Amino acid sequence: MPISRANRFVLQYIKHIEMTGVLMRIFSFSLVSWMGPASPFMFVWAFNTIDAVMLSWCAILKKDSAYTMLNVFWVLVGVIGILRAGGWLH
Repeated sequence: MPISRANRFVLQYIKHIEMTGVLMRIFSFSLVSWMGPASPFMFVWAFNTIDAVMLSWCAILKKDSAYTMLNVFWVLVGVIGILRAGGWLH
């Protein structure tokens, strides 16, 4: 799917995509809060990184620089979390 078609799709369903991303983030942080050290950290980091990508894309298309910066930051944090949870980064 060319990027322009992908952007049109995201713009068409942006409210649904944003709500899904927010619910994903709430779920992942709730899971860590409830389970503590027994949390499935790789799953949480991967899930949280996916929602950060979704929310970043929406913020970029909306030209919202504050939320773009916040969510791109969460993508970077997520990648580091995945690398640490996978044992590839100490």
